[in-house]
Order: sequence, then structure tokens, then C-alpha cells
Amino acid sequence: MAGTGGGTAPSNAPKILLAKPALVKYNPAGDDSSPSLLPSAAFLNLLSDSWDFHTDRFLPFLTDNTDFTVIGVIGPPGVGKSTIMNQIYGFDSTTSPGMLPPFAIESLETKSMAKHCTVGIEPRITSERIILLDTQPVFSPSILADIIRSDGSSTVSVLGSESLPAELAHELMSIQLAVFLASICHIVLVVSEGVHDNNMWRLMATVDLLKHNLPDPSSLSLSHPQSSNLGSDKEMKDKIQEVGEEYMASLVFVHTKLHEQDIAPDYLVQVKKSLNHYFCSTSFNKQKSISLDGGSAPAPLGLFFIPRKLNSDHQGIQYESYYSSLWKLRDQVLSMSGPSFSRTVSERDWLKNSGKIWELVKNSSTISDYCRTLQSSGLFRR
Repeated sequence: MAGTGGGTAPSNAPKILLAKPALVKYNPAGDDSSPSLLPSAAFLNLLSDSWDFHTDRFLPFLTDNTDFTVIGVIGPPGVGKSTIMNQIYGFDSTTSPGMLPPFAIESLETKSMAKHCTVGIEPRITSERIILLDTQPVFSPSILADIIRSDGSSTVSVLGSESLPAELAHELMSIQLAVFLASICHIVLVVSEGVHDNNMWRLMATVDLLKHNLPDPSSLSLSHPQSSNLGSDKEMKDKIQEVGEEYMASLVFVHTKLHEQDIAPDYLVQVKKSLNHYFCSTSFNKQKSISLDGGSAPAPLGLFFIPRKLNSDHQGIQYESYYSSLWKLRDQVLSMSGPSFSRTVSERDWLKNSGKIWELVKNSSTISDYCRTLQSSGLFRR
């Protein structure tokens, strides 16, 4: 398990956040004063539909424990992101009848209306102090429909106060979300539908190009009392160099809803080779493993195949069932040894610093330059 220190959760840890409550007690100050009441579950989102980060909403559920793991997920709509996160949480609908799952999954109604279930970033935390971050879908027509004005501009300020065409803002939202997860998580699950969809591979390759001058959530430059004034990119780069090389989460690629012919063991080996070749020169492949001859070599990136969920009367051949694949994914993700932050940090400080990293992402000159390049390409309406 990827941890950040040797601390343990105190006995008076706050109630575990299992599913969206209709009403929760909430103390934004984090002290012993009387808590207020939250009237809506949407207030628990770390990242809201206005693209703003809300540290105080999740803070009451965190502690000063330093032994925790952060797992995020990203992918297009309908690929099973929330289902996978529910599995990692350990939720079992068969043994918990009548209980809501930690993360909402698509219903027939949401599918028929072409809507998405998750908005921004929705957090949950397990009793083992595993922080799970479910995210709104990338490349999502329903999100584009939500942010587009009649004149084609975006209702969401993605880059500071700059007004952008909605299609371009929608593209940048996916990039910012992926850059942010790679900056604050130990493990990021990158989910695609079908074995031939490489859009998420390309997105993470873009993240490698654009994720610069972002410290990890334990950086002293973020925890410093005067860090609210984050300064220029050059100043932040100098601060990062004082800490060490830039942080990058471990990626686990998951391809879901596969047909029987796509999950044969030899085919999985071929796709793994392609995946590692695709990312061989990126920062995601910087972790080393010890070879038999005593040398070190890049550790292979994680890859999992999840077959489509079949009816009970299906008579075809399956190398592995849908449920056993989910269980295997959960077991291997929870046993992973992901990268550690540069310094020991508590859950609460991790969250506070993550909010500052989000501001750095939204004000990144590298992403802004990339935005201007996309604008000048003529691919997006002005």
C-alpha cells in the first residue's frame, strides 16, 4: 500500500464518508465549536461544477493521520469508473441491501437522458484511510452541453478569468483534471471502454507534456504560511528544485466492457507491450524495478482487462468473469506500492495543499500556452 508515513488513525477519527448523505454535520473550522448543517450533498464535492476547489467541505472527514493512500480515477462517460471505485471501497450490494453505494452509478434514467452522475471531484474515505477520488467524465457530451452558452462560449472559467470557446474549455477541463490527479494521488486509474480506445493513452501522454512546476502535496513551499501568494512559475520551479524532482502518480490502465476474444492471455501480453512502448519515454515510466542480473529497468505500467457483464444464461467461453476481474483489480491496486510524497504529510495538510496545487494547475503558464496553440490551430470555434 502506498503510504506517506508511519502514523495511524486516532480512535476518535471522524465518521467514514460512505455515501452521499442528505444532511451531515459539518465544522469548517475543524475545531470543537458547534457544527453547522449542510443542506445538500453537492456541498461535499471537492471540485464543483463551477471548477472551484472547496477544501472545507471534505476537511471534517480527515484526520492528522499520516498513513493514508490516495486513489483517483479518470475516464470517459459510461466506462465503469464509479463501479470500480465502489469495488475498491469494498462495497457489496448483495450484503448491503438497501444501502446506497459510495459512488453513484449510471441508472437507466441517466443513460436515457444522456446525463453524467459525477460532478467535478467526489471524495470518499474508507476505514483503512484510503481516500478515493471519483471524477466527472472526460470527453463528455453532457458536460459540454452544460457549459456551452448560446454564443458558443463557456460558462466555466477554466483558465483564470479568460473567456474561451466551450469546446476548447471542455478539452482543457479534461487535461486539468488529469494533471491534477497525477499531482496529488498515489495511484490513478485510467479507464477506457474497449481494447482499441486509445484516447485516454493520448490524454495521459499530454499530461506528461504539460505537468510542469507542480510540487507534490507535501511540499514545504505549499505548507508555508506565506504560500497563499504562490508567485511566478519560475519562483515555484525554484522551490520545487529545493524539494527534489517533480512528483508523478503511478498509473493503472483499465480497459472495460471487453468481448471474449479481446481478453485472451496472449492478447493481454501484446497490449501490455504496446502500452509500455507508448509511455517508455514519459515521466510515468520513471519508476525502476530490479532485474535478475541486479540491474534496474523501468517498471511496467499496470494494465487490466475487465470483460463486459454477461447475462447469467450466457453460454459462451470466458477466460475470466466480470466479477472476478473486478476483485482481482481491487486486490492488486490495494497491494500496490505507489510513489511516496517527498515528505510526511497528514490527511488534512494533504487536502489543504491539494487546493493550492489546483490553483497552480488553473494558472499554469504551460497549460495556457498549450491552450493558445489549440486556439490558433483552428480546431475550435472562436
